[in-house]
Amino acid sequence: MHVVVVGCGRVGSGLAATLVEQGHTVSVIDRKATAFRRLPENFSGDTIVGVGFDRTRLRAAGIERADALAAVTNGDNSNILIARTAREFFHVDRVVARIYDQRRAAIYERLGISTVATVQWAIERVLRRIQPDTDGVEWVDPSARVCLVERVVPVSWAGRPLIELEAEGRSRVVALTRLGVAQLVSAALLTQEGDIVWVAIDGDHIGEFDRHLASAPTQGGQH
Repeated sequence: MHVVVVGCGRVGSGLAATLVEQGHTVSVIDRKATAFRRLPENFSGDTIVGVGFDRTRLRAAGIERADALAAVTNGDNSNILIARTAREFFHVDRVVARIYDQRRAAIYERLGISTVATVQWAIERVLRRIQPDTDGVEWVDPSARVCLVERVVPVSWAGRPLIELEAEGRSRVVALTRLGVAQLVSAALLTQEGDIVWVAIDGDHIGEFDRHLASAPTQGGQH
């Protein structure tokens, strides 16, 4: 996977380093060359000095072959402009913007752009958005039997009953975030592209659930 990271602050540098460690190719854009000092000495990705919404700089970063882009500069306006350029002009599928003002996050979610807040685990949540197949766990009970995981619903599941994501006795969808607004779920609720689901699951069956989520549903919801 090729990822463009715009902004080489604490989150951007940590995100870029993590992605390279995972074997992905990464290009980092920042307005200041000195920002790249935050990257590890053995960082093998590309570094590009420039403004993140400059299409020339984005092309130099490989945006036209990118699988994902993360806009994690220190400004909301810059991040949303970068994210919209990636999504609407270059048609990048997975776009995440770091947002400081959470009152504006719902607006950006309605534009089809995932957002993350400025919290300590911002890097992990950005990774979750651009790598939907990650097996990250949000919470585990003391016995390690029940976990709460967060997953992005693939496009192939859009329009299907939410209950079809579940496996009886092993997983249950307890809530979802849609257009930046969290809600409890009902049996009649249908999935939409961009939904983020929160699933209570038997810890031994996370991999099984992820495979189920990654497979395209067939007519009648049978796999």
